[in-house]
Amino acid sequence: MKGKLISVITNLVLVAVVAAVSLVGFFGGSAITVSKENSNLYYSAENGEGVSLMFNVYEHTDNVLKILDVLDEYGAKSTFFIGGSWADDNVDCVREIFKRGHEIASHGYFHKDHSRMTVEENLEEIRPSVKLLNMICNTNITLFAPPSGAFCEATLNACISMDLRVIMWSRDTIDWRDKDANLICSRATKNLKSGEFVLMHPTDCTVTALPQILTYIRDNGLSAVTVSQNLGE
Repeated sequence: MKGKLISVITNLVLVAVVAAVSLVGFFGGSAITVSKENSNLYYSAENGEGVSLMFNVYEHTDNVLKILDVLDEYGAKSTFFIGGSWADDNVDCVREIFKRGHEIASHGYFHKDHSRMTVEENLEEIRPSVKLLNMICNTNITLFAPPSGAFCEATLNACISMDLRVIMWSRDTIDWRDKDANLICSRATKNLKSGEFVLMHPTDCTVTALPQILTYIRDNGLSAVTVSQNLGE
């Protein structure tokens, strides 16, 4: 009888632990709960004052510099989500982005699949990139965009512990795959409205399409602003 009672109690404890783990992520002995109400995940800015062009950067340094020149020409600001491994090899370019008034954010360090990582593994991948970018620009990184848009609850929990907002997008230009500048422009601008986040990369076709995109934004009474500006920060 005593053995059966112990077995029942043990099973109840195990069920409770499994339920708790499914609801929260653990780091450093503390539990962080993610819900729709307090999630740090954003696909757009509900009350945004402009459009945010977001560039995910792990390559094509020359094109990054060309993009900066085009943005300057139109008086536009953008957010650059930068991979740590690229930043480590292109410190001057990272500083140039920041110097020209654009926002610097994290895109992880080695372009890994964050959807398959634990909280600790997400931290190990994201934290070094944040630390490096903070050091290069003497700023405070507050945004993270998961490579390939791959994330899980553990990613959100890890970012909460680092005071990072997780940024996705409302529209994807798919410029890494398609090489048609007109197609890229159409994806970026068709029925575009304030508060949207537009995902881009420093590809050749993006450099070609960017003036058309910025012209559309200007001619339709919109403005190109950073993600943080769009979120009201």
